[in-house]
Amino acid sequence: MNIKKICVLGGAGFVGTHMVNKLEMAGYAVRVLTSKRDHAKNVSVLPKVEVVEANIFDSSELSRHFSGMDAVVNLVGILNEGKAGRVDKPMARRGDFHEVHVELPRKVVHACAATGVKRLLHMSALNADPNAPSAYLRSKGLGEAIVRESGMQHSENENWYLNGPKFVHGYGLAVTVFRPSVIFGREDSFTNMFARLLKIAPVLPLASPGAKFQPVFVEDVAQAFVASLNNQATFGQRYDLCGPKVYTLRELVDLVARITGRNSKIINLSPQLSYLMAMVMEWIPGPKLMTRDNYLSMQVDSVCDCEFPRIFDVKPRALEAIAPDYLSQSHHYHGFRSAAGR
Repeated sequence: MNIKKICVLGGAGFVGTHMVNKLEMAGYAVRVLTSKRDHAKNVSVLPKVEVVEANIFDSSELSRHFSGMDAVVNLVGILNEGKAGRVDKPMARRGDFHEVHVELPRKVVHACAATGVKRLLHMSALNADPNAPSAYLRSKGLGEAIVRESGMQHSENENWYLNGPKFVHGYGLAVTVFRPSVIFGREDSFTNMFARLLKIAPVLPLASPGAKFQPVFVEDVAQAFVASLNNQATFGQRYDLCGPKVYTLRELVDLVARITGRNSKIINLSPQLSYLMAMVMEWIPGPKLMTRDNYLSMQVDSVCDCEFPRIFDVKPRALEAIAPDYLSQSHHYHGFRSAAGR
């Protein structure tokens, strides 16, 4: 398989920007699909990158933009729903998780098959499972099942997720699925969120302080994707991606506080108070800092039971080695000066 042209969904996001940069540097021609061209301004200046405005939830648009491509990378995902739903309801009432994490992967594999694209890389999530405790992880698990089954050869099996009343027959795509723990980096919404909270809150109640994570650096995730593209040994495989160290949520927040020089009093909440806090925050207008579904996701430790896959030749970098560069007070100070044109 000789891959030269790649279409990326989610290429304007946090992970996508890093991914597209690495793909372009590796010599690939990249087409980025985005709802608004302005969202992709960080990658649109790259010489081998084409930014296209498209409705990625429209199957006909996917087929049109996949035409002529050698591979597709799907990075699209959401952490919270604007419109919640249930999978036992009609399609229009199944919610944002179902539309983004289940129906979009289904449309992507159909469009790949329709246009002759043979290679598909898919971003899932650690602990994704159709039977997981949270709607987020369940939807990620269903989407992952669809993608993996699209890589199998055609077979009659009514119980396949991809087929029949649930989900499609396998198309024989060369599929690789990645399941990272929480991803950190300069523009992340995880460590930066706690840095902002610590800056404004003298007292910080912390829900689920004992939840465990194994944060992985965004550049390491992007490198794994790029390294897998033409490596046939990765076809049909699923890889869990984690950094070198496991932290509790409390340890992560303490680390961010040390890096940023904040002295907020952090209060560990019990499971009952954690759930209550998530319920209250879920109803506060504006961006969601936490929801009940986030709480349920954190009941499963986001840690790997194996090392970072050696096949990608990546030595994963620790949070302590990277975060001070973008979380330190001096970085924010210079960032504010730059934004002010000084």
